[in-house]
Order: sequence, then C-alpha cells, then structure tokens
Amino acid sequence: MRNLASIQKIKALEPISGADSIEKATILGWNVVVKKGDFQVGDLCVYCEIDSLFPNTEDFDFLKPRGMRIRTIRLRGQVSQGICFPFDIVKNYGLIPTELSEGQDITEALGIIKYEPPIPAELAGLVKGNFPSFIPKTDETRVQVLQDLLDAYIGTPCYVAEKLDGSSVTYFIKDGIFGVCSRNLELLETENNTLWKVARTLQIEEKLRSLNKDCALQGELIGEGIQGNKYKLKGQTAIFFNFFDIQNYAYASFEALKNILSALKLSMVPVIDAHFHLINDIEALVALSQMRSQLNPQTWCEGIVIRPLEEMNEVAYSKGLLHQNRVSFKVINPEFLIKYNE
Repeated sequence: MRNLASIQKIKALEPISGADSIEKATILGWNVVVKKGDFQVGDLCVYCEIDSLFPNTEDFDFLKPRGMRIRTIRLRGQVSQGICFPFDIVKNYGLIPTELSEGQDITEALGIIKYEPPIPAELAGLVKGNFPSFIPKTDETRVQVLQDLLDAYIGTPCYVAEKLDGSSVTYFIKDGIFGVCSRNLELLETENNTLWKVARTLQIEEKLRSLNKDCALQGELIGEGIQGNKYKLKGQTAIFFNFFDIQNYAYASFEALKNILSALKLSMVPVIDAHFHLINDIEALVALSQMRSQLNPQTWCEGIVIRPLEEMNEVAYSKGLLHQNRVSFKVINPEFLIKYNE
C-alpha cells in the first residue's frame, strides 16, 4: 500500500527565482512549493503525495476548488509535487506528536485515500473474482521514495523502458484455465469487454497455452477509448512488460522477456536504454523521464520504468512483516502530469 500521508523531514529549502513569498522544499526525493517561513530545514512535517484525495474537513477546506485532490502543479516555474502541513496538525486527528517518528504512515488517520480515475464500462467488465494471489499486481513504486534502494544498487546494469499511459492488463494460464484481469480484478468474458476482445484479437490464450506451463503476461492496454488515446492509435492493442512464471513465482529476465515476446509475436514496451547503469540521483532520473513518447513524438512520455537486466529482489520490513520486493521502479515525467492535470 502506498503511504500517501506520512511524517517526513524538510531536507532542504531553496529560493524560487522571482518569488518572494514561496520557496522550494525537498522532502524525500520530492520538490514541494511551500510558503516562505512556514518551515525550517530539519523540521518534521506531514507530507502528502500527489494522488492524495482528502476528506472534506475544516483543515482541508481550501482544497475544495481542486476537488480535494493533490496534483502536480507548476508555481513560478517550479514543479511542485505534493503538499506539506505543519507537524502539529496531527493533534486534530487524535495523534500524539511525541509518539510519531519520521517515515511513519498516517494516511488512514487523516482519512486520505488514493485518487482512482473512473474506469469505463468496457474496461471494467463483469467481475469473476479478485486479482489472483498467485501473480503479483502491476504496481511500481515512484523513485522519489527510494533513495535507499538507489544507494544500495548504484551501478547495477539495468534497462530503461517507456511507461505507457493505458489500462493495466494481465493474461494468465493456471491449471489449464485462461484468465483475464484488470489491475485489481479477474473479469468474465463478455462481448463488449475490451480486455477480452484484445485477448481474442492477439490470440493470447493460444499463445500462452503453447508454452505448456502456468504463466502470465502483463502489459498495458492502449488505443481508442483508453485514457484519451494520447498516442492517437487506431483500434486497441496490448503492449507487454512482464512475463511471470507462476509455478516458480519468478519474473523473466530482460533477455528472456524479449525472446518470449518475439517467439509469441507480441509487442514489448519501447526500450529506451538496454545498457543503463543505475545512478543514485533522483533529480537526474526525473530529468531522464522528460522526453517524448516513442509511440508518438507529439505526445509526452508518461515516464520510465527501470529494472535490472537480471531480476533482483530486496528483503524489507513493512508494518512488522518481512517482504521480498522486486527491484523495479517508475519515474513519472512531471511535464506529462502537468499537461494532463495529474
């Protein structure tokens, strides 16, 4: 689960050219415009990420004109991602400041939820069940909260792929049964469901069965009627970025993924750099994401996804539990977010 609201430290404050009343704060790896004088370097604050959807309470009444949602904006030429509040605001939500520590998640306590865009009926479909537990969901963490990971894996040979703006889709074969999933649900086959129509057009079921193993393909559905069709494509298709071996609970490496998709005659997401050595500079990675799409140079690229050439997992503790997390993350292009009001 994404920590939309958390206790964080003001790492740096810098002036904004031509601005007397605001300044740029650095929180984690995010740049946030704040009112000058409200914070000092080293202060704890309540930081809320973009996509936070706030409750309609007195503290957040000023967000009504924004639909109670935090988006990426540009103020006096400075990109601002997120919002921060003085630390003492936690008292209004039954929290005791002395019992809170840096990095602590307070999303639920503040009543904040993640904004989710409405899903068109032809993508939502009829629900068969929850997303299957034997396949990881397609959800990448943003680089701005991963400084420790960058430090740990600096220099690792990676590849950089374009992140496409579409609708997540997972196709799988398990125990002889073919399944189709959106980001969070498994869907029944219906005549008008786009995810199933694309599966039939691309012969996904037949191609997965030809591999004679329990496995899954994960990708992005793009084209007409999907996220405004920013790439100006005709029709609809799926472009893939993951192959998952269900029996061994393992992703395919970069080379294996390319070979599998080539053999199945399916498209892979555009690869921007297949020989990238990971750097631990968030600002530089954000700058790398600021490019035009390889699908349509008239459209901003949504961002990039960076993964090691050979699959890696890191062990981490979260909320008292031990997790193995895939080393993989996304860097979203702020120009894309600003253009499309996200």
